[in-house]
Amino acid sequence: MDETNKKGQRQARLLGELKRRNYLSLEAIARMFDVTIQTARRDVMELESHGRLRRMHGGAITIDAISPEELRHRRTHNVGPKEQIAARVAQEIPNGAAVFLDTGTTCETIARALVGHRGLRLLTYSLRIAAYLREATDFVIAIPGGFVRQVDGGVFRETSHDFLQSFQFDLAVISVSGLDWTGTLADDDPAEVEIVRAAMAQSHTALLAIDGSKFGQRGLVRLGPLTDMDIVVTDHPLPDRISDQIAGAGVRYIQVGG
Repeated sequence: MDETNKKGQRQARLLGELKRRNYLSLEAIARMFDVTIQTARRDVMELESHGRLRRMHGGAITIDAISPEELRHRRTHNVGPKEQIAARVAQEIPNGAAVFLDTGTTCETIARALVGHRGLRLLTYSLRIAAYLREATDFVIAIPGGFVRQVDGGVFRETSHDFLQSFQFDLAVISVSGLDWTGTLADDDPAEVEIVRAAMAQSHTALLAIDGSKFGQRGLVRLGPLTDMDIVVTDHPLPDRISDQIAGAGVRYIQVGG
């Protein structure tokens, strides 16, 4: 078999493994196919250039970590509570603020609640949010460059973390896939977690918007403890153990609709 065919088969298998696992390190790819790290890196770079995967520091992630079916479910699930949460989050954002707004259905709802604001300067990696706010407001809007995730319009590339380093935010508004019973926050996509961590590091205040359906859920990738947040806005009482944790850490807890 010639080298071109070998590479094609190797890359096809790599994409198959990524679809199954969501993330692979360069070391894992090299071991899996018995190639050097340099060859694994070249394969990842070539597949990224064709829009088949996304590079991350030290590895690669599938383009769509969330299935379209799951996203449709999230957009139609707990709509009322998400709208109440969004309205309350909007009250925490003053006119003229510099804001990082995460991707996801909760943050899309928050974007709609911000339409009455004035002079916001907003960075998001959601094309859906950016396009909506461009039509509905006069906000200054920034988005990173990169590949567009088809399932939800998220924009990612290996240097998204570096892009955020030049920004400072008054507020980072975060959503997650799950909050487990130990008080640990997690999401389903390593690239999203990396961007959110960078945004939090550049923000004066970190605000978590989370509806009660996420309680007790374990996401794929750990973001950190709930006590890393400054404000939590939710529609559901937190378990006593977690309430005690955030009270001791000085986290503001805001429950809506209750």
